[in-house]
Amino acid sequence: MPAPTALQASDINAWRSAFADDKAARVAQNAVTKTSINDIALDRTVVTSIDTSMSVQLDTWKVANQKKSGRCWLFAGLNFLRQHVIKELDLEGFEFSQTYLHFFDKLEKSNWLLTSMIELADRPLDDRLVSRLLTDTMGDGGQWDMFVSLVDKHGIVPQYAMPETESSSNTKLMTGTLDTLLRRGTRDLRAAIAGGQDPEPLRAAIMADIYRVLCIHLGTPPTSFLWQWRDKQKNFHRGGQMTPLEFAKHVIDADLDEYVCVVNDPRPSSGYGHMLTVDHLGNVVGGRPVAYLNAPADVLKHLVATSLQDGRVVWFGCDVSKQFDRATGFWDANLFDYEAVYGVDLTMSKAECMELGESAMNHAMLFTGVDIVDDQPRRFRVENSWGDDRSDKGFDTMNASWFAEHVFEVAVRKSDLPADLLAVLDQPPIVLPLWDPMGSLA
Repeated sequence: MPAPTALQASDINAWRSAFADDKAARVAQNAVTKTSINDIALDRTVVTSIDTSMSVQLDTWKVANQKKSGRCWLFAGLNFLRQHVIKELDLEGFEFSQTYLHFFDKLEKSNWLLTSMIELADRPLDDRLVSRLLTDTMGDGGQWDMFVSLVDKHGIVPQYAMPETESSSNTKLMTGTLDTLLRRGTRDLRAAIAGGQDPEPLRAAIMADIYRVLCIHLGTPPTSFLWQWRDKQKNFHRGGQMTPLEFAKHVIDADLDEYVCVVNDPRPSSGYGHMLTVDHLGNVVGGRPVAYLNAPADVLKHLVATSLQDGRVVWFGCDVSKQFDRATGFWDANLFDYEAVYGVDLTMSKAECMELGESAMNHAMLFTGVDIVDDQPRRFRVENSWGDDRSDKGFDTMNASWFAEHVFEVAVRKSDLPADLLAVLDQPPIVLPLWDPMGSLA
């Protein structure tokens, strides 16, 4: 290995002189020191080329708002389910309680963490897996399979049965307290196990504290509620008293067990046509495992288009940090021409971005429309969960170029898969480590 190279004053002086002699660099400096780089780099030719109309558009409802929380995957999942309720019951709008599932996700994640700490008690705290679990003990994020596990076990309720609270909309302080309880609990569990004690009574006691804190922040989840509604014609309906699981059975028309998460992971180490999973990733102990079917981006595009043409909205996960203008709600792979402003080369492939820590899934939303030309999906309509005071009343427009580069996963029916991919579902998965980019949560 060569010796470490320290920066030299001569190098810095040469760079200073080169910058001073570069007129384009000085113009860029004048602009960017006074204005956001995104306002400078926004490519107007791309912006003016985007038409928000869609040949297929399913949404007739208002967007929701996750506010200062990382519950996007829960919002997207519940928005996926509400399409049928709005249509079937002829409603102006409707929302399930995001707080209800958020409560049980936090509770289940806490138990998942403590169970993992008992399992891994013989490993040192600086073991990479133990350290990773303790770094993010139970954040707000999640995956499609984690959403299904919550609905299967705990059901769902209308929003009025467990409405938003200060902490559901702004989760930082609540989550910080839960993190402390779980790390303290880990300390105590490891000490008990090292002393030859049964960890189960202590785990149960820690979970009781977790439940108490969650109730204080989010309210106590209902065991039953009165289901009633008024339709567009102002007719009033009463469905009767229901438990959350009874309500789920009553209003969910999709068989969630028939949905699979198809991902686009172009790294050669993963390989298309393989099942993938992530070690120790999940929320519900004994619930549905996180599993991915890996396929090319064009396959994901056509699966989404097929679902939308059949009248079904689609849950998806992506990297929201790239080439996206929040105000207009436009998504295009070349929306911001940073290279022209900086005068440097920034290109990397999607696989390289994943391998080098440049990109991973960090947000989930819903596809509600598609524009198809010559049998090719060229543009998608996206229901975000950031409120209706931006873009097209909260609905965004994504070009196919952005989909290929930054969409990581979509939840679709198994029956929509081509035969060659359907056959892959029964294969044993490649197990990725928890710190792999495919282990990131929306």
